[in-house]
Amino acid sequence: MAKLKLAVLISGRGSNLQSLIDACSEPSFPAEIGIVISNRPGAAGLLRAQKSAIPTHCIDHKLFGTRAEFDAEMTKAMEAAGTELVCLAGFMRLLSDEFCAHWLDRMINIHPSLLPSFKGLNVQQAALDAGVRFSGCTVHYVRPEMDCGPVIIQAVVPISADDTANDLAKRILTEEHKIYPEAVRLIAEKRIFIKGEKAVIATQNTPVGSMRNPTVE
Repeated sequence: MAKLKLAVLISGRGSNLQSLIDACSEPSFPAEIGIVISNRPGAAGLLRAQKSAIPTHCIDHKLFGTRAEFDAEMTKAMEAAGTELVCLAGFMRLLSDEFCAHWLDRMINIHPSLLPSFKGLNVQQAALDAGVRFSGCTVHYVRPEMDCGPVIIQAVVPISADDTANDLAKRILTEEHKIYPEAVRLIAEKRIFIKGEKAVIATQNTPVGSMRNPTVE
């Protein structure tokens, strides 16, 4: 069976890219990375891909007059690589409506909060400032509005009373590295379909029980 061909878009160090590289290195994993694209020359994630013999391409957004022109160049590169699913992994650029429409339901993102709460940047500090007891991460299909779209999978982490934003970010990142490959697997195995603006998962296993934070003795 042919493997789902991925394009991974990055802007920085590429730690979530590495989680996908590691997953795709397993023979049984139903997807493979066909190209890694960065909008920033010298992004550390490009070296991760090159070390794994994955084709890379740098498309510097500063060289384009409009967002649409930049997005069109990315689409050109991804289609030449046979891309079937676009994975945003720390890609720090807003995308045009045309780009989102072209890749509708073929593009996913990972965000370090439990969407729809805490969209945008600096979300760990926002969670701490709000006094919530749990945070986490979300993999979702991309829509033109930032950090919106059907949720595929989420992971939850508790917040400690003495957490800093960095502490919380590290704890969430550990879960990001787990759920991003899981989301890709679900898509590659054709276990997800979109109904309205919800991602419905076939043969879904739902956890039993609940968590409380803090626990009271």
